[in-house]
Amino acid sequence: MILMERGEWHARMRAHEARVVAHADAFVDRRSRGAKHPVHDFLFTYYSFAPAKLKQWVPPLGASMEVVDDDLENFPWLRSDRFIREGNRLRIDERRFTQREREFAAWVAMLCRRILGRAGRFTCFGLHEWAMVYRQSAQQVRHQGYELRLPPSELAAFVESLPVCCSHYDAFRFFTPEARPLNSLQPTLDMRPDLEQSACLHANMDLYKWSSKLWPWTGADLIGECFELALAGRDLDMRASPYDLGVMGYKPVKIETAQGRAQYEQEQRELAARSAVLRQKLLVCCESLALVDHPSSDLLAQADERALR
Repeated sequence: MILMERGEWHARMRAHEARVVAHADAFVDRRSRGAKHPVHDFLFTYYSFAPAKLKQWVPPLGASMEVVDDDLENFPWLRSDRFIREGNRLRIDERRFTQREREFAAWVAMLCRRILGRAGRFTCFGLHEWAMVYRQSAQQVRHQGYELRLPPSELAAFVESLPVCCSHYDAFRFFTPEARPLNSLQPTLDMRPDLEQSACLHANMDLYKWSSKLWPWTGADLIGECFELALAGRDLDMRASPYDLGVMGYKPVKIETAQGRAQYEQEQRELAARSAVLRQKLLVCCESLALVDHPSSDLLAQADERALR
């Protein structure tokens, strides 16, 4: 068990709040007013992790916190029965960790290993967003109220001019029926471990999904870092999309030009490099979670220590 001194976890909590609180509160405010944000809402609707949970800082399984009574008053979620307090130490109750969660952690670890061991393919140029509106009418387009940057005929001609090679099932399933045959791959849910790869913007954004599905066991630090990465990925995703979001301050990455495709690939590579670090962290965390039922104490302690770095 790793002990986090009070000053350390307070600093981690402040860093976590800086990453996520403004975005979580803004979404809750928009939702209360029936307003929408075409870029940021995705992080709270498609990725359905509750804003209230996202804001809560919790340690990962295998770590305990040095606490005083004031901490439990100031941070009320720490008073839940999810935690065990022993004197001045507080930890997540490992007895609440289920077999189903253990099996899911093992699956996520497998997916991380597969992706880390597979070369990234930097040739998609974000065409998936274009394939989602390919040969649609203005009434069918998802983000109503925002113009497309090209007329429908030019948009369709552009999609047809480049190879479409989306490897991500959850992106491909939103392709229009006319666009699906254009894709060189036909991903299914079962094919995810065999197709997902480290250059894919959505596979990298999904680090937030996998880490948050194992809340609270993965801990808030990792989830917050993955959220921050997903936010950057979504930003690039929509700047490279066919939508004109200039009114919201988003400068487009014009992948319909050679210069724009080069810019997209550069930013995609930068995100992939950041993602590799977080995917390795998630792998270590999930490997340790998969050992919880029958741990070798030495192995689990080592995994916990690496997960906290």
